[in-house]
Amino acid sequence: MALRRFDIEAGGDTFAFKPETEDKIVFWLAKYPVERKRSAVIPMLWLAQKDNNGWLSEPAMREVADRLEMPYIRVYEVATFYTMFRLQPVGKFHVQLCGTTPCMLRGAEDLKSVCAEEIGPKMYITDDERLSWEEVECLGACANAPMVQINDDYYEDLTADSLQQILSKLRNGAEVSPGPQVDRVNSAPEGGTSLLTEPFLFDGSANSSSVLPNLGGGEPEAVAPTSQPKAQSKATPKEEAPTNTKREDIGMKPEIVNISVAERDNLKEIKGIGPKNEQALFDLGIATFRQIAAWTPENIDWVEDFMSFPGRIERENWIAQAKDLAAGKATEFSARVKAGDVESSKGED
Repeated sequence: MALRRFDIEAGGDTFAFKPETEDKIVFWLAKYPVERKRSAVIPMLWLAQKDNNGWLSEPAMREVADRLEMPYIRVYEVATFYTMFRLQPVGKFHVQLCGTTPCMLRGAEDLKSVCAEEIGPKMYITDDERLSWEEVECLGACANAPMVQINDDYYEDLTADSLQQILSKLRNGAEVSPGPQVDRVNSAPEGGTSLLTEPFLFDGSANSSSVLPNLGGGEPEAVAPTSQPKAQSKATPKEEAPTNTKREDIGMKPEIVNISVAERDNLKEIKGIGPKNEQALFDLGIATFRQIAAWTPENIDWVEDFMSFPGRIERENWIAQAKDLAAGKATEFSARVKAGDVESSKGED
C-alpha cells in the first residue's frame, strides 16, 4: 500500500462539525457502549470529511479524536489506512474513476483521458474549484462498466462522450442524473427484458402450495395462477422446461408400517441417515431395518426421488447395512452410534 500523508498546510488550524451534523453524531455514538465509543471512529471521520468539503484535514481528525477520547495517532492511523478518506483538498464534485479490470476492458482508459483533458492531473482541482478526480479500485458495479463515482452517486455505462457531457454540466451548474447513462434500469438488459414478463409470475400464485414437500403428509397441491399467462412469445421456448416436482411414474413406493414409537428401530445406525432423514422416513411409514433391507431397485428410485437425493442410497450402501442390522449384526458405524461417537446422530442436524 502506498504511503498516504495528510496536507498540513491546506487544513488550517481549526475545524468544527456543522450544527446539523450533531444529531448524526449522537446517532452513531449511541450504537456503542460509552466505554467503547472509539468504535465510532470510522463513521465520525466520514461525517468530518463531509463537513470539511470532501476531505479530512488534520484539525478535523483531531476533533474526532477529542470527541472519542482517543490519542491523535490512533485516528491518524485509521484515516491514512482507508482510501475512502481523502487527505488533501478536492473539488466540489470529486470524480472517483474505477480502473479495475472489468471497467478497463470496457473503456476506463478512455474515461481517464477525458478526466485528464477536462480536469487535469489526478487530484488537481480546477480553477473554479468545482472538479477534481482520482483513479480508484473496484467500486462494485462491474455489470455497468465503465463507471465513476461522483461524490456519493454512481454514473454507469459511460462512454468518453457521456462522461465529457456530465463533467461539462457539473462545471456549469446544470442538473445531472446519476445511474446508467444508457436505456436500462440498474443492471437490467439494455432496452428492457423480453423474458419472464408474464404477470402471473409476480402476483404470488406461482409459489402457492398447501403442503411443503419432503415433510410427509402428501405432495403440494397445485394452485392455478390468478391470471392467465400471455400467449407464447418468440422469446419463450417451444417446449416446457423440466421442473423439480416429484414424478408419480418414478419407481414404486415401498412397504409401509404403522407401529408405535417404541417399536421403531434407530435408523440413525445406518450410515447416511441423520435425525432429519430418519424423521422423514418415519413420516413415510418406514421405521424398521427390515423394511429398508427389503427395498427393490424400484423402491430405491421412489425414495430417492421423494427425498431429493438421487444415487445416495446405493452410494452409502443403506440396503446392506439394513440387512446386517435387521439380522442383529452390528456394523462398524452402528457401534460408533451406540457408543455416542457420531455427533450427527445425537440430535438435530
